[in-house]
Amino acid sequence: MSFSQDLNQSLLDKLDRLSQQISLPSSLMVSGRLVRMVGMTLEVVGTYAPVGSRCQIESKHGEPIEAEVVGFHDDRLYLMPIGDTQGLSPNAKVTPVQGGVKVRVGHAMLGRIVDGSGQPLDNKGSIETEQEVPLSGRRINPLKRAPISEPLDVGIKAINGLLTLGRGQRIGLMAGTGVGKSVLLGMMTRYTNADVVVVGLVGERGREVNDFVRNNLGEEGLKRSVVVATPADDPPLMRLHGAMMATAIAEYFRDQGLNVLLLMDSLTRFAQAQREIALAVGEPPASKGYPPSVFSKLPQLVERAGNGQEGAGSITAIYTVLAEGDDQSDPVVDSARGVLDGHIVLSREIADSGRYPAIDIESSISRVMVEIVSKEQLGLARRFKQLYSTYQQNQDLINVGAYRKGTDPQIDAAIQKYPLLNQFLSQEIGECFDVKHSTLELQKTLGE
Repeated sequence: MSFSQDLNQSLLDKLDRLSQQISLPSSLMVSGRLVRMVGMTLEVVGTYAPVGSRCQIESKHGEPIEAEVVGFHDDRLYLMPIGDTQGLSPNAKVTPVQGGVKVRVGHAMLGRIVDGSGQPLDNKGSIETEQEVPLSGRRINPLKRAPISEPLDVGIKAINGLLTLGRGQRIGLMAGTGVGKSVLLGMMTRYTNADVVVVGLVGERGREVNDFVRNNLGEEGLKRSVVVATPADDPPLMRLHGAMMATAIAEYFRDQGLNVLLLMDSLTRFAQAQREIALAVGEPPASKGYPPSVFSKLPQLVERAGNGQEGAGSITAIYTVLAEGDDQSDPVVDSARGVLDGHIVLSREIADSGRYPAIDIESSISRVMVEIVSKEQLGLARRFKQLYSTYQQNQDLINVGAYRKGTDPQIDAAIQKYPLLNQFLSQEIGECFDVKHSTLELQKTLGE
């Protein structure tokens, strides 16, 4: 490359950096017009804006409607509305909004219930926030993250004893419909020791939002919590932003040095919202109707949780994952299993037998347990699982009387201990077992 080419390239780089620092007022930005609306997808011509930026669309009702750029083709932008589309008309004026998508966060959000854009839903007035952060978060160098080294007490003896979670871990709660997923999540909300609890209710029924706040959190629980609610009747982009907003709030408190519990119900609804958006802008489906962008969005969201840098706080994240038709090979379930640090599977068969929480110990795993518990507890957990699995594998023979006592010492021990194993896995809604109590119960169950 010649000297003159080097100089020209240097000048171009400087001009590019300078252009990124200059913010033009909205009045000087070129406005476009709305030319087509198909479903929830808006097509705009005459203006330019990057993917992920916001635009305001003129409405017949007076208040402009906000939308986000989700794609483009040739000279057309594809937008997805944030809220209601009532009042939109052909050739409506579309104006890009300067700056990326930011959200306001602060300690004043504790005890409040907000939507996916941070607006209060609880009729308690406006929220005085302290800081503005990007909705998509800031990436942490994986080598600078603090390791998971401390157990997290969730108050559930089956989890504390056999699937011990670590502070800063990301775990999936996987289940079909109606097997006690929300009840277990509520118990963990009340009993987990955390400085701040952030709850993201994404794509759930509106009734369940109110029930979760009243019955699972309660007045005392709400005081240290922030609830982000984007019910099923919200547009897909608002549901997507609900999950991202909850994560951004959790990141803010983590950066303050606090230990945060992030509960998201559910990761599946987040994936479904992204599927709606991707299909609407023409992305082809890949796996059971899910486009490829869904499987890139999941790790982008999940990787924001976890421990911060050395000396910072932590985000312990629990994501519920809905297994459609109890299918554990569902694409979202399978993808979530790959990006999370463990999973707790709830079984419909166990729930139908009347044992709650209906945790399938054989199918569940905590990938950090081996690093955060003593060798004694690890040995107890393995012994428990061996006995439980032995009984399950030979249950048909035992039930029909085909097994003869004394044939296999391992099966004999499993038959003798099975009622105690089942009792250990059961827990009433109002009961709480800390880590120490859970370990003692495990020792008592195994007679060691």
